[in-house]
Amino acid sequence: MTAPLARDAFALAPGLVYVNHAAVGVLPVATRDALRAMIDDHAARGVLGTWSREAAVPDYRRRIAALVGGRGEEIALLRNTGDGATVIAQGLDLGAGDEVITGANEFGANAYPWLALRERGVTVTLIGAPQERMTPGVLRRYISSRTKVVAVSWVTFDDGYRHDLAALADVAHANGALFAVDAIQGLGAFPLDVHATGVDALYAGGAKWLLALQGVSFLWLRANLLDRVALRLPGWRSVADMWDFLDYTQGPAPDASRYEGGTPNFLGALSLATSIELLTNAGIERIAAHVLALTDRLVDGLRSRGYTIAGDRSSDDVKSGIVLFRRADIDSLALGKRLNEAQICTTFRSTGIRVAPHGHNTTEDIDAILAALPA
Repeated sequence: MTAPLARDAFALAPGLVYVNHAAVGVLPVATRDALRAMIDDHAARGVLGTWSREAAVPDYRRRIAALVGGRGEEIALLRNTGDGATVIAQGLDLGAGDEVITGANEFGANAYPWLALRERGVTVTLIGAPQERMTPGVLRRYISSRTKVVAVSWVTFDDGYRHDLAALADVAHANGALFAVDAIQGLGAFPLDVHATGVDALYAGGAKWLLALQGVSFLWLRANLLDRVALRLPGWRSVADMWDFLDYTQGPAPDASRYEGGTPNFLGALSLATSIELLTNAGIERIAAHVLALTDRLVDGLRSRGYTIAGDRSSDDVKSGIVLFRRADIDSLALGKRLNEAQICTTFRSTGIRVAPHGHNTTEDIDAILAALPA
């Protein structure tokens, strides 16, 4: 099986089997080199070195937007996934009598921004996932005319369940609610089109499957929602003409860049745009097929060795690049440390071992994991 992302596009340490992209992805060589060039230019020439990257920000936004089928004007460059959720949660006019629905197994980045609305009297209803997944049928049982927002992770961080975004968006919209999606655990490994899925807001950090730096993210917001999502954290770059420094009466920037506030993370934005170019050139559909084949191979090998797979892998529609496994007679923390010693990088907790391969991983990587497991 040929990996869609060439191994020589990465500078992984010799002998390291890296299958931990649900935690932090690895920087491609092209991204590393672009960052080094910017840092060297900054060190050598100050603003003369950084200005070309700042001037390229509209192009970075276009490249990011193209990944999800959007336009550059619909992109805001932010710090992290939670920033995107916070922009929406704080910007909407929500108060007593309103409701937000999300899952009980959301990562904090897509939980705390919504839970904070309880201070305004908003009801935040948690669907009891993973025991009860947020399927369209389940959402119909919870949603009502009081529901203003449905928020969900495209792929759950713990066991890798992939939600049917288009079907959930249909249910939300049929009841007058907006549909907001944390996409960090899927983007870069699986294709997503914001128009085909019908999402209203999409946010994701770059440090995982998008193979960018930590500390950079983006928010995509449907353009017709700009007037509904108020600017709660303005900065000097939030206004229509940021170079007219002393005109405090001017209105906000006409696009989603208003939510960026002050000076964005240009280095992070460069990393995101450069890595996305690598991913799109390889073909996101090809990466997705490869990742599913690798995880299927892993799951088959695990089950034959008596391991239990957490989560639902009953169809390709709900599978993702995340596999969480455990065995009753084996301590997961001890096993994770054992894998580390064998140069196999995973995430391990008391709940199990989480493996997350990407487009550069190979069947040999999967077989190395299986061979390192106790019989």
